[in-house]
Amino acid sequence: MLQLLFGSILLSLVHAVIPNHWLPVVAIGKAEKWSQKETLMVAGISGFAHTLSTVIIGIVIGSIGITLSSNYEVISEKIAPALLIVIGLVYVIIDRFKNTKHNHDIHTGKVNNRSKWAIIVSLALAMFLSPCLEIEAYYFQAAAAGWKGILMVSAVYIFITVAGMLLLVYLASKGVRAIHSHFLDHHEKLLSGIVLILLGIFALFVHF
Repeated sequence: MLQLLFGSILLSLVHAVIPNHWLPVVAIGKAEKWSQKETLMVAGISGFAHTLSTVIIGIVIGSIGITLSSNYEVISEKIAPALLIVIGLVYVIIDRFKNTKHNHDIHTGKVNNRSKWAIIVSLALAMFLSPCLEIEAYYFQAAAAGWKGILMVSAVYIFITVAGMLLLVYLASKGVRAIHSHFLDHHEKLLSGIVLILLGIFALFVHF
């Protein structure tokens, strides 16, 4: 459980700080001249919508992992950590050769004619339909601890992601420009891949 807690916190932090998760909210808020309170509210709604779809998929993956782990102990001890390493390597390779990114960019032009709630619903729906695949692999590892592990990963992921987005939106609204990192914006898969590799190695060789 300590391994799962550490890993879920680390992955959630990496996920939360990626600018294309929260910067569109800041851009839309400025374009619509929303108050800071309104912008934070929208950030919370869109962040929760995004994490909700990710968690739903993760729970499905975790339930499959529980079924397999209960029948084959080697899956939870060897195969699940190895899977993290393999997926991590895939993300690193994708970043190196294609530099693709997990994209939540929302078009912010010509939104003045829309109602506030139309914008909010559109943004939340876009985020809901863009679940983060990086943390889904970790649900297979969490399955080794049963439903308690899956629920813990889900709770940590939702809390840290939404709280991180709110904090960054708040800082951006205060004019803290340095938090918009070009590197973070274009290398999410590299960072996530490195974290997954480290977590996989850690799970293979370190046991509390």
